[in-house]
Amino acid sequence: MARLREVLERAGFAHVRTYIQSGNALVDSELPAQEVETTVHGIIRSQMGADLAIIVRTGAELEEALERNPYTDGHDLSRVFFVSLARPPPEDKTTELLSWDLLPEKLAFGHNTAYLYIPGKYGKETLSNNFLEKKLGIPATMRNFNTMTRLVAMSREAPEQTGKK
Repeated sequence: MARLREVLERAGFAHVRTYIQSGNALVDSELPAQEVETTVHGIIRSQMGADLAIIVRTGAELEEALERNPYTDGHDLSRVFFVSLARPPPEDKTTELLSWDLLPEKLAFGHNTAYLYIPGKYGKETLSNNFLEKKLGIPATMRNFNTMTRLVAMSREAPEQTGKK
């Protein structure tokens, strides 16, 4: 993650910070989200050799996704997952998926987010990031409740709070 911070800073992004070893990077930028996605994708591809789907969310969008989580009361939050979708999913595909009997797993959709509740072991059940990417035909990236909560908190931090200026 230190290398990722370095290449993003060299590219001109401000207040670059990363969280755990899963590609979570927060930057300050005046660029539109699509331009940040394209720029970061190109940087990672050329500087790090990885061709990854990059999905950008503002701090406010992360916070909204967290607030709209339908799996709060009566659910183990450690089993809640947020899937950021590259674009809104096609309604016919979400309608089809929502008609499936996935119990004990649960699936819900927001604008650019899918919400998963997976009470069993992740990867042993039906729902997953890869499953949704294939069924929806949309690049996606998934984070658990704790990571989303931490990313929202980090997005609120000013550069002085992190020791960076």
